Amino acid sequence: MTADGVLQRLAATVAARRGADPASSHTARLLAKGPAKCAQKFGEEAVEAVIEAARGDRDALVREGADVLYHLLVMLTARGVALDDVLAELERREGVSGIGEKASRRPE
Repeated sequence: MTADGVLQRLAATVAARRGADPASSHTARLLAKGPAKCAQKFGEEAVEAVIEAARGDRDALVREGADVLYHLLVMLTARGVALDDVLAELERREGVSGIGEKASRRPE
């Protein structure tokens, strides 16, 4: 089982819940609240992951990391951004130093 396979399946599940009955799905409920709420929830989960990383609780960080990835996919879906687009961007950056990549984003 590859990490990207799990993420692809989760992204497909999240996308399939778009437009579903919010009473039947937590994902559908989040998406029905709109992109801003999805972004807020992602931020909350990211902060929780940061807290667990700072505390050094590995198991809690694993759980929060999973929450962060799930909520990232919900947020992307809410804004119509496909996981494949994000993965393509990561692939584009592969082999490029972080310093060089950041420099390429600066306006001339």
